[in-house]
Amino acid sequence: MITPDSPEKENYIENLIEKIIFRSRWILAIFYLMLVLTLLILSIRFMQGFFHFLATFWSASDAHFVSGVLEMIDMTLIANLLILIIFSGYENFVSIIGVAKRSVDRPKWMGGVDFAGLKLKLIGSIIAISGVQLLAKFLQIEEADKVDLAWEIGLHIVFLFTGILYAVSEKISHPPHNKEHS
Repeated sequence: MITPDSPEKENYIENLIEKIIFRSRWILAIFYLMLVLTLLILSIRFMQGFFHFLATFWSASDAHFVSGVLEMIDMTLIANLLILIIFSGYENFVSIIGVAKRSVDRPKWMGGVDFAGLKLKLIGSIIAISGVQLLAKFLQIEEADKVDLAWEIGLHIVFLFTGILYAVSEKISHPPHNKEHS
């Protein structure tokens, strides 16, 4: 019989709390599903930009043409970043994606990106996106607002510096395992 002071009751309450906490990770699934919808919205925006690019590329200057291509690349990088966050975040914090384990199309990196690796890839993607946007601005330097351009260069340098610092700190705190001593 379980009495109010019995260890079984304490264990029951503790187990119940732990089950609730453990299952609460499924709330994150809502976030990942909304990111999937964001990816859909981004693909619509990509198609909109592509059709605009298609309609204007004949008469565009070389700089505007390359800027249009860079805009498509920029959106693709953002889409790749969303996929990386959706897959890695879901697998790291919610559950293994079982259907992907059985798929021949499963990306090689899937299931192998831990939280630290995800943050490094996120920082790397932000740096790449920032670099692509800077390149597009430099191609149209005559039209660019120089103060805005200076701010963008400054932010890009901050992103680079942050990425390098984070990568170095991860390397120091998690050195590679030496196979000879394993």
